[in-house]
Order: sequence, then structure tokens, then C-alpha cells
Amino acid sequence: MAEKATTRGAKHKQGVSLFPMFVKLAGRNCLVVGAGSVGEGKIRSLLEAGAKVRVVAPQASAAVREWAQAGEIAWEPREFKPSDLDGIFLVVAATSSSDLNGLIFGEAQKRHVLCNAVDDPEHCDFYYGAVVRRGDLQIAISTAGKSPALAQRLREELEARYGPEFAQLVEELGEARRELFASQLDAEERRRRLHELANGKAAAASKGAGR
Repeated sequence: MAEKATTRGAKHKQGVSLFPMFVKLAGRNCLVVGAGSVGEGKIRSLLEAGAKVRVVAPQASAAVREWAQAGEIAWEPREFKPSDLDGIFLVVAATSSSDLNGLIFGEAQKRHVLCNAVDDPEHCDFYYGAVVRRGDLQIAISTAGKSPALAQRLREELEARYGPEFAQLVEELGEARRELFASQLDAEERRRRLHELANGKAAAASKGAGR
């Protein structure tokens, strides 16, 4: 997906770098306000991460309705209210109203809840980067919202370079790592072997893919 411009806006200090990290959302309470085509994509990504998703929106897309009927999400067909943020770890404001986005952001700040308002950089704490996924391998790209088009272009180049075979490569390296950590090797030798394996397997995967 293309990177969305989502900084803290006026509160973001010039010259301060964004902190890159991958967050475990499994079992965490996440809220999405809005359930149209945009909200649907955000809900899907949260479900894929194992989050407990609650949705508040008067109307919902067909896919969102199906998820709710299947019990995969909790959908409340009504307007947002500030108390919806109580006990929430992360909220996505996927509405078309900048006023509502601002309200959600303000209430989230009071509760120290991370907020992302889609395409509304003044009301966001974090970015959705352009991401390349190959199994457990994820490569995320951010331009701090300055050029989503460049982030998308780089994502396409990386997708061509790192094919599906890298998903299996990560699994094999993970198993090798577990075996080495269970061995009696000292830390330095273990590190040397892990790097040797990673370098060799990555080179083989790239060569086998014709790159």
C-alpha cells in the first residue's frame, strides 16, 4: 500500500526523527472510526496483525458487515463518542470529516492513545509506511509523509528484488537460529555462523530468482 502522510502535525518538531519500529498488536484493543472503503483496509490490516478490533460507524461496507457477522470484529452502527477510546491502545480515524478527525485526535491525546487519521496529517501520531511483505519478512519505507509516491516506487522495486522465496528463507534461518541457540556454542561463534548462513542463503535466493 502507498504511504499515507500521517505525522503529529503542529506538535511534530522539525529535525526530530521518527522512531521506526514494528509493533505487536495481537490481543490489543484497537478502534477504527469509519467503515467505508478506507476504513475497511485499515480494519483488515489490524485483523491480520491479530488485534482485537472494534468499529464505530453508522454505515459499513459489505466486507466489514461480514466480519462483524462472523464475530471477527465488534461493529457498533452509530456515531463516535469520546468514551469509545477508553481502554483502547490505538485508534484509526477513517472518516471524511476533518472536524471529527480532530475530535478523535484530541480525545486520544487526553488518554495517551496512539491516533492515525487517514490523509489528515494534522491529526496523527504515526505513519502507515509502504510495506513489502514476504512471510515474516517485512520491509517498511517512510519518507515522513513528504513523498508517498516515492515510497510506493521504492516498494515496487523492492518487491521485484525480494520475491516469494524470501518467505521460506526467513523460516529456514529462524529454525537454524533456534538450533544454534540450543547448542553449546559461545556467543561469538554463534553470531558468526548466523551471519554466514544469512549471507549464503540470501545470495542463493537472489541467484535462484535470476537477480
